[in-house]
Amino acid sequence: MAKAKTLYTCTECGASEPKWQGQCPGCLAWNTLVETLEETVSTNRYANKFDGLTQSASLQKISSIQAADIARQATGISEFDRVLGGGLVEGGVVLIGGDPGIGKSTLLLQVLCHLGRSAQAIYVSGEESPQQIAMRAKRLGLDASEVELLAEINLEKILATLQTHKPNIAVIDSIQTVYSEALSSAPGSVAQVRECSAQLTRLAKQLGITVILVGHVTKDGTLAGPRVLEHIVDTVLYFEGDQNSSFRLIRAFKNRFGAVNELGVFAMTEKGLREVANPSALFLSHHDSQVAGSCITVTMEGTRPLLIEIQALVDESHAPSPKRLCVGLEQNRLAMLLAVLHRHAGIPCFDQDVFINAVGGVKIAEPAVDLAVILSIVSSLKNKPLDNKLIVFGEVGLAGEVRPVQGGQMRLKEAAKLGFSKAIVPKSNAPKTKIAGLEVIAVERLDQALQQLRQK
Repeated sequence: MAKAKTLYTCTECGASEPKWQGQCPGCLAWNTLVETLEETVSTNRYANKFDGLTQSASLQKISSIQAADIARQATGISEFDRVLGGGLVEGGVVLIGGDPGIGKSTLLLQVLCHLGRSAQAIYVSGEESPQQIAMRAKRLGLDASEVELLAEINLEKILATLQTHKPNIAVIDSIQTVYSEALSSAPGSVAQVRECSAQLTRLAKQLGITVILVGHVTKDGTLAGPRVLEHIVDTVLYFEGDQNSSFRLIRAFKNRFGAVNELGVFAMTEKGLREVANPSALFLSHHDSQVAGSCITVTMEGTRPLLIEIQALVDESHAPSPKRLCVGLEQNRLAMLLAVLHRHAGIPCFDQDVFINAVGGVKIAEPAVDLAVILSIVSSLKNKPLDNKLIVFGEVGLAGEVRPVQGGQMRLKEAAKLGFSKAIVPKSNAPKTKIAGLEVIAVERLDQALQQLRQK
């Protein structure tokens, strides 16, 4: 028997090379070539190979296609439906990834138990035995009597089962454990993950089955396997959270049937994952009295406004190079804001250690928190507390101007709903009609916002 030939396959673009290289020649990514075995493909694997002249496919104009609204099926968990864009879509393929033990299997078991009452649901487990899944359902107090279970990792058997029973929804836990007999590589390899996900996606589209794939993540927090896996599926969700905390976040990074960057908030309890009715309460500290260095801002996660507390600690540095540390925000942006603060407000921090923290462990990527970061820094430096009923948002430019942000009206309404009575916002975000109970101060430049701090 001939020895299997070794190839090196890129996990980003799928290109194969006979020898290992630091950089992939195909996509120019570094350190993405992994060792795999050359796959032997049967001659009849692709039936429509080009052989002389073949019959062309039919064309149709987009204008002749009738656009219809996509029907969605609610999962019974409104936070999960929010991230999905309203619910599960018939024939849609969802990929959900997260750290081990974060709660992926728990959430999906809760979803299947709810959907199993009105639709046929199959749970395909490649990691746990049927007894372990039954024990989890019992521990969580779920009625799993209508959920059908298949403990199998062979792709051909899984496809045959789905074709025979034609369920409405199927969960594959996880895609890295499934293997195809057509390939000789081990489960979890680049070729296996790519082939198995493609076959399951094809079947989902043909039979109208909603398929949810559970994916492992690497130590860097990205989904394991080839990047083409994220391109094949319709929706990509990431499950985030600290295992030392009971709170879990689900983010949508790709969604062909809804908005991306949506956020769902859950709390892990003894009875499984529970929805959090008021997520803003997670990210706000409750001080008995006003403290310096604390400023409340409003950030947008998809279509959801969240109130988050930004904390700053400015202290005299005793080292030649002052420290600049951010938790939950981009550190390079902090350096830029400190330069703007010095140049356009005359407040130097070159001899001060500056520490910034977004309460609750949330990660903020949008620049709408710039003004809140600067006010919290000045508050800590001057040891002058801000009003605890004040919210601040706005992007700060290099010229010292305060730029408008998206969703200003939604941010202000959310703040007013939660009892805040004063807001410092960019002039372009000032509401045309007054919001009840909320005093809005519109500013155009950084010094105008700092003037409000001096007047307090």
